[in-house]
Amino acid sequence: MFPEHPRHVPAERAVEVHHPTPIPPIPAPLVPMQPSTVPTVASIVLPNGQIVTGYAIEPAKPEPLAAKPAVSRTAVNVALGGIGFAAVCGGLLVLTTFIAAMAALIHQLIILAAVIFGGWIAVQVLGPRPGDGGTVVNIRKAIFKRNHFHG
Repeated sequence: MFPEHPRHVPAERAVEVHHPTPIPPIPAPLVPMQPSTVPTVASIVLPNGQIVTGYAIEPAKPEPLAAKPAVSRTAVNVALGGIGFAAVCGGLLVLTTFIAAMAALIHQLIILAAVIFGGWIAVQVLGPRPGDGGTVVNIRKAIFKRNHFHG
């Protein structure tokens, strides 16, 4: 029903493989130095009878170890923690003192306001009224009325 397609051979491609080329390290420039003293020449006789002559090489000295601190780091951390704790406690003490002082101030201001407001109320109740016009009371009649008052 369908015509057969001819088989195609995959085309061969030229493949180029690129490999990275390492860059050789640049050697450090050698600075010629004159030895402070002329090294001594040493000769060694090997077990097979050969004599080898050369300069004597001083053994490499290990670098000195870092000196340990006089106080351990743990002790320093504990001391710093104690100082921090004392600072926090001192700050809380000052804070509570400040809060107590503010509470006392507010209490005194409330009492002062009550005294002033109470005085104003007393003046309003007991003071002269604008519509009275200054009433004169006859004391003799008041006493008489009081003595003969039958309730």
